[in-house]
Amino acid sequence: MLSSLLLLVFFSSTAQLPPSQAPSAAPNGLETPEPPPVPKTAVTDETRGDIYMARKMYREAIDKYEQMPETAVLDNKIGIAYHQLLQLKVARKYYQRAVKLKPTYAEAMNNIGTAYYGARSYGKAIKIYKRALQHAPNSASIFSNLGTAYFARHDYKRAFDAYQTAMSLDPDVFEHRNAYGVLLQERNVDDLARFHFYMAKAYAKSNMPDRALLYMRKALEEGFKDRERFIRDPEFASLQKLPEFQQLLALQPRVL
Repeated sequence: MLSSLLLLVFFSSTAQLPPSQAPSAAPNGLETPEPPPVPKTAVTDETRGDIYMARKMYREAIDKYEQMPETAVLDNKIGIAYHQLLQLKVARKYYQRAVKLKPTYAEAMNNIGTAYYGARSYGKAIKIYKRALQHAPNSASIFSNLGTAYFARHDYKRAFDAYQTAMSLDPDVFEHRNAYGVLLQERNVDDLARFHFYMAKAYAKSNMPDRALLYMRKALEEGFKDRERFIRDPEFASLQKLPEFQQLLALQPRVL
């Protein structure tokens, strides 16, 4: 009813236009035809699924994705949706289907690694991350995930090296918010105080003092006890003359 009303109003107002505002006529006396309307872009089920993902409506997203013809990208997205529902085995199955369809799909391989990491199978996660890096050697996010898997196994040297590589590729890699696009970045660790210490150390070595001091504070607030390492480890040498560094060492922050 509303569309009919608008159509009627349009034609009646056109009919009442003064001659100067009437539709222009061609030289032969015929009216110039109106240009065809611009076609509207169809909203696909995949787009609707992406909207549901952004709203954290994961089951609704899965329903929409599954209505589309299967592709590697869709299988990966379905896997991510199940991952957010903590159904890691189902998620891994869809990631593996994505890799089967596209054997070089580094993002899906990475996500298989995060599913193994979530199941505390850190050795398998490391193996998969390394495989993903063969196809995406410049992925800062995958290097950060590899570092986190090493960290979970208490292999802090390899973890630190992987974090350094990640930062060299993308200085903001640890500051990005996970948007659940096509690649998951693991942020969950058990020993948060030690993790923040190594983040401070990595940022100090990368000559990013503001972030190094931020993570130094976080480490102390989480209860990091070996304060002497901020003096002993050479990566912190460039910070030791800063007043902020001295203040942090002198403080006794409340442990969170």
